Amino acid sequence: MPDLSAVELIDILPFIAIGFAAQLVDGALGMAFGVISTTMLMGFGTSPQAASASVHAVEIFTTGASGLSHSFHRNVDWRLFLRIAIPGVIGGCLGAYALVWAGENARPFVLAYLAAVGFYLLWRGLTHGHQERAPRVVEPLGLVGGFLDASGGGGWGPIVTSNLLIQGMSPRKVIGTVNTAEFLVTLAISATFLVALGPEAFTLVTLGLLIGGVAAAPIGGYVAKRVEARRLLLVVAVVLLITSLYGLYRAVA
Repeated sequence: MPDLSAVELIDILPFIAIGFAAQLVDGALGMAFGVISTTMLMGFGTSPQAASASVHAVEIFTTGASGLSHSFHRNVDWRLFLRIAIPGVIGGCLGAYALVWAGENARPFVLAYLAAVGFYLLWRGLTHGHQERAPRVVEPLGLVGGFLDASGGGGWGPIVTSNLLIQGMSPRKVIGTVNTAEFLVTLAISATFLVALGPEAFTLVTLGLLIGGVAAAPIGGYVAKRVEARRLLLVVAVVLLITSLYGLYRAVA
């Protein structure tokens, strides 16, 4: 665990800012905290395992605060919550162990898939109105999203949120429900990393991300409630494209 007695504000201020920005995007759009934060941590030389462990430790607090915000603003479909949270927990635990023992060889393929989804959502947002309808595929999304989120340091929001949007669900309800379910998924992933890697996997960077992320979490629910559905769909597509294409570039460069 980090030695808090040796921490100075100037050392963690950049990570506070990154945590705040990443969580503001995640809370409003239902995705990107893990992708943004993991990319930053690995840029500072953190191993994929330690980066994913640190990000998920922070997300216990940010997703908890964000979930409360979305619940207050009535953005959560509780039936959908159960359908994605339970398989998400199972997939998250399996993904954490896969990353510890097998690394992240699948990351370029996952990022390429996410970029393709981003292009589809952008096209749909520009050329079609959003028509709400009940989703047909839910539980497999939770399982796959949890696995890839743990093994790739991010992916729960992009995979689950984007696919539910493709199926026609309300962006506000999707974002609120996926963010709230992520709390349970993240809790399970963090516990798995703690058992597999020990407390030394968590770094001082985690502290900065935690402070910034928790500060921004209550704002996301309000933003998601106020933004018009089609505009929100376009913003989700752009954010997904930017993060996935940059991550793909970093993975193959």
